[in-house]
Amino acid sequence: MDSVKNYINENKDRFIAELIELLKMPSISADAAYSQDVLNTADAVKNALEKAGCDKVEICETPGYPIVYGEKTIDPALPTVLVYGHYDVQPADPIELWESDPFEPVIKKTDIHPDGAIFARGACDDKGQMFMHVKALEYMVKNNVLPCNVKFMIEGEEEVGSESLSWFVKRNHEKLKNDIILISDTGMLANDTPSITTGLRGLSYVEVEVTSANRDLHSGLYGGAVANPINVLTKMIASLHGENNRVTIPHFYDKVEELSQAERDEMAKAPFSLEAYKKALDIDEVYGEKGYTTTERASIRPTLDVNGIWGGYTGQGAKTVIPSKAYAKISMRLVPNQDNREITELFTKHFESIAPAGVRVKVTPHHGGQGYVTPTDTPAYQAAVKACQASFGKEPIPVRSGGSIPIVALFEEELGSKSILLGFGLDSDAIHSPNEHYGIFNFLKGIETIPWFYHYFVNNK
Repeated sequence: MDSVKNYINENKDRFIAELIELLKMPSISADAAYSQDVLNTADAVKNALEKAGCDKVEICETPGYPIVYGEKTIDPALPTVLVYGHYDVQPADPIELWESDPFEPVIKKTDIHPDGAIFARGACDDKGQMFMHVKALEYMVKNNVLPCNVKFMIEGEEEVGSESLSWFVKRNHEKLKNDIILISDTGMLANDTPSITTGLRGLSYVEVEVTSANRDLHSGLYGGAVANPINVLTKMIASLHGENNRVTIPHFYDKVEELSQAERDEMAKAPFSLEAYKKALDIDEVYGEKGYTTTERASIRPTLDVNGIWGGYTGQGAKTVIPSKAYAKISMRLVPNQDNREITELFTKHFESIAPAGVRVKVTPHHGGQGYVTPTDTPAYQAAVKACQASFGKEPIPVRSGGSIPIVALFEEELGSKSILLGFGLDSDAIHSPNEHYGIFNFLKGIETIPWFYHYFVNNK
C-alpha cells in the first residue's frame, strides 16, 4: 500500500489532464440545452471506468439521464464497496462573475492552495471528487492490491433532485447489493485538518407563485387599488421568520432534535475562526437563529431561505406596471427526524393561509430528501478514520454538514446500506458559485486515502 504515493507521483500529470478533459464538458442537468453534453459526459465516465479496470461497465437508461454503472469483482465471497458520485454540474450563472471560462479549466495558485487549484464548474462538486475514486481503482487494479469487490454508481441528476436515481435504485436491489457505500461529495475542515462528515441536512424545495389581476396593470391607473403581487409576496416571505430568526411555520420545529450540551461541546472542538469566516465572505457580522453558534446554525439547525425572487419589469429603463404575477424559489434545510414531505405540506398550508384577499397563491414542490446521521461505531467508519490517519498522519474530526445529499437516506431505506461520507473539498472551494475550484493537493490526497479505506475496511470485516 505504500506504493500509492509513488504511483500518484508518477501519474499525477496524467490524472490532472484527464480530469481537466472531463471538466470541459458542460454537463448541466438543470438546462435542457445541455442534454447532449450530459449524455456525452456519461460516456466519458464509462470510458474512464473501463480504462481503470472495471470488468463490466454499462450505461443504464432511466426516465431521465442515465446511470453509469461499473463493477470489479475479485471474489463474490469478499465484501463489496459501492461508490456513489455524480457527473452532472450546477449551471455556471452568473457567468460574468467568473474570472475564467467555467468550462475551460485553468490551474491557479491561491493562499489556501499553494500547489494550485483547478478552476472550473464541477471541479469539486462532484467531478473532481468522483474521479478520485476512478483513479484509486486504477492504482489498486494495476498494482494488484484491490482487497475486495467494488461497484460504481455515477448519476447525472444529483443537482436536480436525483429523481431517476431513486427510480433506478428501487429496481436494482440485487445489482447494487453491497456492504458499504462510499461517497466523496462532501468536504473536510482544512488541508491539514482531515474530517469525516457524520451528518447531513435534509431538503424541501418549493416554488411559489402569487397572482393578482389577469394582466399587468398601469401603476398610475391601478396603483393603490389592486394588490401588487410583488409587494404581497415580499411581505409573506418576510413573515416566514419571526423573533430570534426562527421559522414561523406552525409545527416546523416539532421533530427537531435538540443536541445535548455534551454533543455541542464535542462539535465545538473542530477548528473554527469566526473572524476568518467573516473575512472570507466579506461580511461585517454573522446572522441566524439566536442561541446557536455559526457552525451549529449551519449544520444541526433547520433553515428557510429564498433562493430566487422575480416578477414585473426588470429590463433597462422604466416600465410603470403592477405585475400580474410574482414568483420565488424557497428551500428549507432540514435536520434528521424532520420529514421533507411533511415539511413541504406544512409550508404549503401555512403559505396559503397567510395570503391576503385579492391574490391567489400556488405552491409547487420541486424536490427534497431526508437528513442523515452516520454512526461512528461501525467497522466502516473506523476504516475511514484509519485511512485518514495513514494519508494525513492525524486522526480526522467528525463533523456534521449543512449540505444535503438526499439519496443517502434513500440508500439506507432501499438497500439497507450505511454510507461513509469521505470528502476532500474545502468550504472555500466555491461550489455552486462562480469560480468553483478544487485543490490539486486535495485531488491527489483523495486518491491516496481511498485505497487505505479499502484496506482497513476489509481487515476490519
